[in-house]
This record gives sequence, C-alpha cells and structure tokens, in this order.
Amino acid sequence: MKNLLLSFIFLTLYTAAHAQSAGDSIVIKKSALKTLTDEEYTALLNGDDLYHMSLAAELNHYPSPEKALKYKKELDLSPIQVNKLTAVVKELRRKKLEMGLIIIRNERTLDSIFRYNRLDNGSLIFYANRYGLYQGELRNVILQSCLVTRGLLTPQQIKRIETLQKRN
Repeated sequence: MKNLLLSFIFLTLYTAAHAQSAGDSIVIKKSALKTLTDEEYTALLNGDDLYHMSLAAELNHYPSPEKALKYKKELDLSPIQVNKLTAVVKELRRKKLEMGLIIIRNERTLDSIFRYNRLDNGSLIFYANRYGLYQGELRNVILQSCLVTRGLLTPQQIKRIETLQKRN
C-alpha cells in the first residue's frame, strides 16, 4: 500500500513537472484497464519513464541521451555526436513504446485471468514474473542508453550537462 501511495504521489509530481517543462498540456488517455491509472496507461503508451529508471546512471555521471540532445548547443556537440545520440534516442524510444505495449498486454492478461476465474498457481506465477521481466528489460535499455551516451561525450561535456541540469 505504501509503495502504491508513493508511486501515485511520484506520478502526480512527474506529470505536473512534465507538463510544465513541455510547455503544452498533456493529453491523458482513458485507461482501457482498471488495474492501470489513466496516467500510467498514457505513460506506457507514450514511452514515458514513469519511475525514473535512469536515475542510477544519471546520479553517477552517465547522462541520458535525451538530455544530451536537449543541450546539444550548450554542450557544443559535434555532428557525429548528434547523429550517434539521435540514433540512440530513436532506438530507446522504439523500445520504450514496444515495452509499454507489452506491459499493457501482460496487465490485461492478469486482469482477465482473475476476472474470468481462470486462475491457477502456474499462470499467476508466469504472468506476475513476466511483469518483472518486462520492467527489467525496460530499465536495462534505459540504462544501456546512458552507458552509450557517456561513451559519446567528453568528460567536460558530462560536467557541463550536469551543471545545466542543476540550473533547470
């Protein structure tokens, strides 16, 4: 219950901050599942990182590729760096969208086996563990993108992006 409450508070703050930083309003889609809030459902469909899965990397000087591209002028990124980071961001976005749909599908299956009383211990173990697997795969791709980004940036650019993030 405590985790659910913390997740809800975090999601609310994240959504508000994202809306302010985006400069435009976020369109929240109605969740097709009663087990996912509208905000969670929308985030999964849009490829948004609900749980800040990149924090382990970013707090230890492995910047996200999205943030590196956001500050490309301030970091004085070379055309080669921009091209490589753009490819990383494109693949990261593709994977976030793919995993969001898979997580929704898995959640739909869990809901269905309970709703229609098709529950058995094996199915429950399988689909519950799948949820963790999908979350882990999503986190891995996010952290891998940070690892690649660090390798594309100079130490000075990494320090600069951290300074820029602290200001904003």
